[in-house]
Amino acid sequence: MRFNDIPRVAMAALAGAALCALSAPAFAEQAPGDAETAAPADSGGGDTQSPGDASHELVPFRNGGRLLLTGGVSTIEGAGGGGLVPWALIGGYGTRDEFGIQSYVTGVKSEDFALVAFGASANIKNRLEISLGRQNFHLRDVGKALGLGNDFIISQTIIGAKVRLIGDAVLDQNTLVPQISVGVQHKVNDDKTVVGGALGLRRSSTDFYIAATKLFLDKNLLVNTTVRLTKANQYGILGFGGLGGKDQAYKPTFEASAAYLLTRKLAFGAEVRTKSNRLQGALGGDSFREDAAYDIFGAYALGRNLSLTAAYVDLGHIALKNQHAAYLSLQVGF
Repeated sequence: MRFNDIPRVAMAALAGAALCALSAPAFAEQAPGDAETAAPADSGGGDTQSPGDASHELVPFRNGGRLLLTGGVSTIEGAGGGGLVPWALIGGYGTRDEFGIQSYVTGVKSEDFALVAFGASANIKNRLEISLGRQNFHLRDVGKALGLGNDFIISQTIIGAKVRLIGDAVLDQNTLVPQISVGVQHKVNDDKTVVGGALGLRRSSTDFYIAATKLFLDKNLLVNTTVRLTKANQYGILGFGGLGGKDQAYKPTFEASAAYLLTRKLAFGAEVRTKSNRLQGALGGDSFREDAAYDIFGAYALGRNLSLTAAYVDLGHIALKNQHAAYLSLQVGF
């Protein structure tokens, strides 16, 4: 099988995994101590319901049985994880018989650019995550220098799906086997002036990734690694593939996160995300060089329904120089 055939196989595998995962029996999702206390038996001698008779009907919008912050937050592309990196965890606090939704808004501002991202995701049975995100990238003074005006915006829409294949990061504390999920992100860039026009780049493509997440509750530590196949330039904001529609090969990139749970409501961590750098030298010089991005973040759960994340982000080289940014994100979930 050729390397470029992998995405088609991955898409078919993801669809099959989603069907199997949703129909397969699931483990109990509540951590010890979070389970609800069993009701006392009816003193009148009435029938009582055994655990085996309990219904697994999908319950919408319950307040979730998982531990705080174990669903991560929303990435800039909408998937559950850190700020930059999708994790194997399914976003939100929904358990095996629940349905939940999350929405988010994120602002990232560097010396020369600004990004506003917003969207929503749904969690089904803690097995399947569906997400929809929108990004507006403001060129600011760079756009003015290019003759596009200082309010020129490049926008893209991201439709994502993630399926948990094996493991449970919270419950599987007696094994080193991580929770593993696979996901896709289909990106559609709206810009026909720079991306589709002057640069002649493709404006849509699909990323494929596999993520492994391990939570060590006794050490209050979460670690994650993600491998992605992508054609994206700068996350898709600069289109996909090479100039003039050339170089459409998928390239692997590596992503990682680590987070320390200081309290049950507060986590600090760091992330790294590499990029494909396929446009470096395309027009001469270093104007299109891509470097890995890094962040240091803090996430605070104000409650089960509201979380706030702040970060310092080194975005690497964008356009003419390295970009250092402030990141702030608010997530609401039900």
